[in-house]
Amino acid sequence: MKSKLEEIAPPAGSSFSVSLNPKMSDLFFWHFHPEFELVFIKGADNNRHVGSHLSRFKNSDLVLIGSFIPHLNFDYGLKGDYEKIVIHIRPDFLEKEHIRTPEFENISEILKFSQHGIAFGERTKNLMAERLFNLPNLSNFDQFLELLRILNDLMKSNDKELLHDQPVKNQYTLKDHLRLKTIYQFIDSHYQEKISVNQIGGLVHLSDASFCRYFKKMTKLTFTTFVNHYRIEKAKKLLLMDKNVTETCYSCGFGSLSYFNRIFKKIIGMNPQAFKKAHLV
Repeated sequence: MKSKLEEIAPPAGSSFSVSLNPKMSDLFFWHFHPEFELVFIKGADNNRHVGSHLSRFKNSDLVLIGSFIPHLNFDYGLKGDYEKIVIHIRPDFLEKEHIRTPEFENISEILKFSQHGIAFGERTKNLMAERLFNLPNLSNFDQFLELLRILNDLMKSNDKELLHDQPVKNQYTLKDHLRLKTIYQFIDSHYQEKISVNQIGGLVHLSDASFCRYFKKMTKLTFTTFVNHYRIEKAKKLLLMDKNVTETCYSCGFGSLSYFNRIFKKIIGMNPQAFKKAHLV
C-alpha cells in the first residue's frame, strides 16, 4: 500500500493550520506526517483506515491522529456532497514554556493518546461539529483559543475509542522518510511499466537483497505485493470510469489479463468485471 510523507506548512508563525473542505475523493493518499491531525467529515459513509485499524463510519467521523501514524484520506472514493475540516497541529505545539503548565494537562494527555489514534462517538461529534466548522471564521488568536478548548473537551469526553491497544510507534527516521519518498514517487511515475527490484534498489543505493529486506521491514509487505496493491487501486479508479477490463489491465502495468484477474480477486474479493457491475449503476 502506498505511503507518502506529506509535507504540511502551517501559516508563518502559526502552530497549526485549518483546512475547510479539502476535496481529495479521487486520490488514494496513504500518508503520514509529523503533525497531529484532527479531522471531522460529515454527510458520508466511508472506510476509516488509520495505522493497522480498518473500520467503517456512517454519516460522520471525528478522529484525532498522532504524529507519523500512516492513514488514508477519509474521503477517498466518495461521491456527492460532504463536508470536511482538517486541523494539523505542529508536533512542538506543547513545547513552549508558557503552555507547559498544569492547566494544559488535558491537552497534553489527549495528544499522548492520539498516538493510538482516537475516534469519537455521536455525543462528542454532535458537540464538536459546529465549533470545528466555525474555526475558519475566527481570527488567528481566537482560533488558537478555541482549538485549546476543543482539545481540552475531547480529553474529557466519555465516548472516545482508542483505535490501537498500544501507541503506534514512529518507525521512520529522516533518512527513511527521504528514501521511502523516493521509492513511492518512482512507483507513482512508473507503475504502468515493468519495475524490477534491481532498478528501484539501485535508485536508493541498496542491493537487491538489502532492498527487499528494507522494504519488507518498512511496509510489512513484499515489494511485489506493494506494487500490486498500488496498481489495483489505480485499476479500481479506471473501472469506475467505465474502462473495460482489458484496457485497465495493461494501463496499470499488468503483463497478462489472467494475472490481473487473479490479483484483483485476491485483493478486492471479486473479479474486475464483478467489481464494475457492483459499483456502476
